[in-house]
Amino acid sequence: MRQLNGIDTSFLNMETPSQQGHVAGVVIIDPSTAPDGWGFDSVRELIESRIHLLPPFRRRLVNVPFEIDQPYWIEDPDFDLEFHLRHIAVPAPGREEQLAALVARIHERPLDRARPLWELYVIEGLEHGRVAILTKLHHAAIDGVSGAEILTILLDPSPEGRDIEPPKKKWRPDRVPSQMSLLARSGITAALQPAKAIRLGIDFAKAIPALKPLTTIPALLGLQRDDEEVLSRPTLIAPHSILNDAITPHRRWAFGSIELEEVKEVKNRMEVTVNDVIISMCAGAVRRWLLDRDALPERSLQAMVPISIRTGDDSGELGNNVSAMIAPIGTHIEDPLERLAFVHETMNIAKEQHSATPATLLQDFAQFAPPAIAARAARWVFRNGRAGKVAPFNLVISNIPGPHFPLYLAGAQLLGHYPVSAIIDGAALNITLHSYLGQLCFGIVADRDLAPDLWNMMDYLRDELAALKE
Repeated sequence: MRQLNGIDTSFLNMETPSQQGHVAGVVIIDPSTAPDGWGFDSVRELIESRIHLLPPFRRRLVNVPFEIDQPYWIEDPDFDLEFHLRHIAVPAPGREEQLAALVARIHERPLDRARPLWELYVIEGLEHGRVAILTKLHHAAIDGVSGAEILTILLDPSPEGRDIEPPKKKWRPDRVPSQMSLLARSGITAALQPAKAIRLGIDFAKAIPALKPLTTIPALLGLQRDDEEVLSRPTLIAPHSILNDAITPHRRWAFGSIELEEVKEVKNRMEVTVNDVIISMCAGAVRRWLLDRDALPERSLQAMVPISIRTGDDSGELGNNVSAMIAPIGTHIEDPLERLAFVHETMNIAKEQHSATPATLLQDFAQFAPPAIAARAARWVFRNGRAGKVAPFNLVISNIPGPHFPLYLAGAQLLGHYPVSAIIDGAALNITLHSYLGQLCFGIVADRDLAPDLWNMMDYLRDELAALKE
């Protein structure tokens, strides 16, 4: 048995009929490169041979009575690989838009909590004989980095594959624990809470001087001085926009690639970071998309930017080792270069504040919160549509680094890896990208009713890069 931490549990608590806590990714492969042929059975055999390296694939949840403690993962005594593998196809001619519509429909469905929280779909019928692999995993089990690590277990650096060491010991399922044994474990955890509270209070007191959001009454009301240094800092409440309304259960997804080298050209010329350029491109694309609707707020939108806090010691560990920065992204600025300079400044400020704050502070707060109270509070907030009323950010922008050498799935070359992330009430747009083989592979998720033209966002991203280069 392995207990979830507070952040892991929060991704379970956030789920409602309209929002889900899982994330996904789509890889596009070319089966013609597989030396020994390729098919659905190839994927099944690959997972069967490596499942001992994929702990979340055989773990399911067990809840503590009355939610008085965080739930546990157990090795599922009823694990059935066939349940998690699906084989489907898109209708002819198999265009990108048809794949995206299918992925969006699959993504909006909840995972079965009575089983390990993952599904894998082999999707055939794409143009040029290509195949898509959609993998859904619950965020309670992985973060962006550990999700990428899971993918690397399934992928190989050559079409011939690699030798995988067999498990050192035979896998044994757990016995489902009794309610009384779970309550006894929770009693031990509760006995340690006072010591945790003291340590958390000390860490928070040390962090206060480093935190410099605009916490004055004018800031809370969205009023700011015409001062660039002030405008570069996040407020506690983001400007309200159509992105902050309650979401429906339905999703749209669009995807595409941009050459990393073109982004690096701008980065080198302007002496900023690759991430600065990406966030500025996203800000420009969102700005244009909101202008199309006559819905652009006067004040800059604020984005949450997830950050991995994994260390070398955490390598190979799953679960969530993640923090986040919140920063204005310059949607109020029309000129692309001025916006890039603004983003460079805001990200520097956000990094300074983040580095001055204990990396595990967010995790400690989530861990210390009484689970039953935290769960009920989260459900009340999300199920009553309250999350977007006082949201500190309008959207999520996430950049997950990946390899820049070819990878193969059961011998078939990987052509692109496109994220399919989550949206919530109060942040109905998520732009996540994964770098691979000299490409930035974007996956854009939004509420279906909000974004009937989500593909425009991908076009605007390319336009923004072209404008920066020009």
